[in-house]
Amino acid sequence: MKILGIGNAIIDVICKVEDNFLSKNSLTKSTMKLVDELEFKKILSNLKIEETIAGGSVANSIVGLSQLGNEVSFIGKVNKDDLGEKYEQSLTKENVKYFYNKKEEVVPTGTCLILITPDSERTMVTFLGIAGKISKKDIDEKAVKESEMIFLEGYLWDEGEPKSAFDKAMLLANKTAMSLSDQFCVERHRDSFLDLVKNKLNITFANEQEIKSLINTANFDDVVAFGKQLGKSLIITRGELGSIAIIKDDVIECNSKKNLKIRDLTGAGDLFAAGFLHGYINNYTIKESLEKGTEMSSKIIQKIGARLD
Repeated sequence: MKILGIGNAIIDVICKVEDNFLSKNSLTKSTMKLVDELEFKKILSNLKIEETIAGGSVANSIVGLSQLGNEVSFIGKVNKDDLGEKYEQSLTKENVKYFYNKKEEVVPTGTCLILITPDSERTMVTFLGIAGKISKKDIDEKAVKESEMIFLEGYLWDEGEPKSAFDKAMLLANKTAMSLSDQFCVERHRDSFLDLVKNKLNITFANEQEIKSLINTANFDDVVAFGKQLGKSLIITRGELGSIAIIKDDVIECNSKKNLKIRDLTGAGDLFAAGFLHGYINNYTIKESLEKGTEMSSKIIQKIGARLD
């Protein structure tokens, strides 16, 4: 197995909204808000659903890797309910091996509302459901050991059982990559994330806002200096400014693609990571890996949702 993803198994519910819908519901554009089941249902009750698909950040990346012809797998916790069944079917259809045995739980399968405003920005409202209850018991040891690399998401990190699941997986893994996921996650878990980036991860993916927040700076030069002394692989997306890889003293840059007809930014970072990791595990140069990530993210933002087909 090339890469095993471990992340939130969440059904994506995609809806188009006007800007005033966000302010009415106290939502901050382009961020992710965690809510309980009651608030989730209240927000959803006023919406028209465009599309429903199996999602979650790392799951999106893993599907992208599968579509590029890599042998990949995924661990994520769902309930043995209707959405849980749909989740597994959706991954299996994409040739992703699913290493999780569903059982009946009190808490339902996790769901994420992806609200797309007219400027193509996406704002997410997430009810984690059972996805956020992942524990070390859910980690398939054989699957981790037999994978060249595991890929984790910052969204899943939390003290208690999720942390124990992370720790177990990282201990058994040959190599570990992780996405910081969201500025909200970074601010909530800054000390833990900093420890992971410095001491436990081989590859860290972040956008510019997330990495600046992690090291508490407004200056990108500080980020470059941090990356150089890190001695690991730090991969940063910068929107229109392209992307950059900092590996020891090497700083490799890649331009963004121009004149794209942007429809929805959902999955841009997820598919960028898929493209980069595809290059990495197939012995591309770092520059070529950045270019593959850019190609994948450029394709996904010109369509609705986080799936290329």
